[in-house]
Amino acid sequence: MPLSRKVTRHRHTGTPRVLHSLLEPRALLEAALLPASLPLLMQAPKGDGHPVLLLPGFMADEKSLFVLKAFLEHKGYNVHTWGFGRNLGFRSKHASALPQKIRYLHYTTGRKVSLVGWSLGGVFSLYGAENALDCVRNIVTLGSPVSMDASGSQSPPAMKALYRLVSHKLGSAAHTMAPRAKNLREHRRLAVPTSCLYSLSDGVVPPQEATIDGDPALHENIRVPGSHIGLGFNGIVLSVVADRLAQPEGQWTPFVAKGLLAQLWRFMPDDKAA
Repeated sequence: MPLSRKVTRHRHTGTPRVLHSLLEPRALLEAALLPASLPLLMQAPKGDGHPVLLLPGFMADEKSLFVLKAFLEHKGYNVHTWGFGRNLGFRSKHASALPQKIRYLHYTTGRKVSLVGWSLGGVFSLYGAENALDCVRNIVTLGSPVSMDASGSQSPPAMKALYRLVSHKLGSAAHTMAPRAKNLREHRRLAVPTSCLYSLSDGVVPPQEATIDGDPALHENIRVPGSHIGLGFNGIVLSVVADRLAQPEGQWTPFVAKGLLAQLWRFMPDDKAA
């Protein structure tokens, strides 16, 4: 299958739609529907046992990753969580400790580590990979603000206010404009396979921030259905994550839906719905 000339960010501008933000509690319904995804999840490819490090979103901790961790362990991966407690924003101590964690997993297992980050956890995964690139196999982000324009974050005002209250009085700009964020700000991408999953109905992170510009031989944006809060227990998302992690090391190819997943893909809304 020939690669496209360029991977580009979603064309959406501004904040998420107000309706999508108001409907974020639908994540409870997504969780309730997870058992119905069992045939899809059973068809997802098995893993090869390499280490996978999961990183939680803002205000979440390891418990929020329970479903994702259990699923990937069932698929045969050596799954770990970041071990830093609740994610209270982009903290320097965590940004420094994460590459050490990645290097430790690489050293103890003898294999490169895949990183899966949900929301702000995806931003952490990029920084961790940047400082331990020789130890990273691939990166998967779930609704993560991995791209930022000069105008700053376009997340809903309520989310910005929460970030200012919990993490930094200047908001996310205090971290995204720091030297550590230079690659993110300038949209330079790491030379490691990276899959950015995003939803047009995400009520927290707009699609233009959850997608990247990049090299189609290494980078991709994959549209999935659902809410932001429900990404970690969305059956389709779990199936896509398993597909991406199952790519043989050094033989990464862009995502192509197969089997039951391909049948579901036919019902995906057009990007014009953004």
